[in-house]
Amino acid sequence: MLQILSQGILPTLMIVAALSDVASLRIPNWLTALTAVLFFPMAFISGMPLQEFGWHVCAGVGLFFLGFAMFQAGLFGGGDAKLMAAAGLWFGTSQTMPFLVFTVLAGGAMALGYGLWSVLVMMVDFHVSENADGTPRGFVSTLKKITPKLPYGFALAVGAILAFPQTWWMHTT
Repeated sequence: MLQILSQGILPTLMIVAALSDVASLRIPNWLTALTAVLFFPMAFISGMPLQEFGWHVCAGVGLFFLGFAMFQAGLFGGGDAKLMAAAGLWFGTSQTMPFLVFTVLAGGAMALGYGLWSVLVMMVDFHVSENADGTPRGFVSTLKKITPKLPYGFALAVGAILAFPQTWWMHTT
C-alpha cells in the first residue's frame, strides 16, 4: 500500500493540476498546497533518510525562487511557479534537472503547437476579416490580436511524469 501511495500521489496530483490548467488556465492553491504538504508525511512513513529529506526540501525551495523569478519576469503564472516548487519537493536535487528539462521540452512543444495554430488562424482571419469601416484587416493588426496564454501546468505535469521513474520514490519503496 505504501508503495502504491508513494508512487502514485505526485503523478495523480500533477495530472489533476494539468487538467485544471488546460480547462481554466488556473491551478488551484489547494491543489498546489496538497502536493507540497503530502510530501512530508510520505517522506516520513516511507523512511526517507534525513539527508535525502534535506536535499528534497532544498530542491523545493530552490524551485520556489526560480518560479518566483519567472513569475516576476512575466514568463510564468503564479500557479505554475507554486506547482513547480511543490513538485520539486518530490524530486530532490538529484532529479530536479531532468524534471526541468522534460518540462521545458514539453512547454516548447506546446508553444510550437500553439504558434503554428495561431499562424493558421491568423492566415484565415487575415483573408476573411474586415475593419469596422469595411477595409480589409491588415497583417500587423491581425498579428497583434494573438495573446498567448499557455497552460504551463500541462508542461509541468508532463515533465514530472517523465522524470518521476528515476526518483528516490521508485527505487527505495
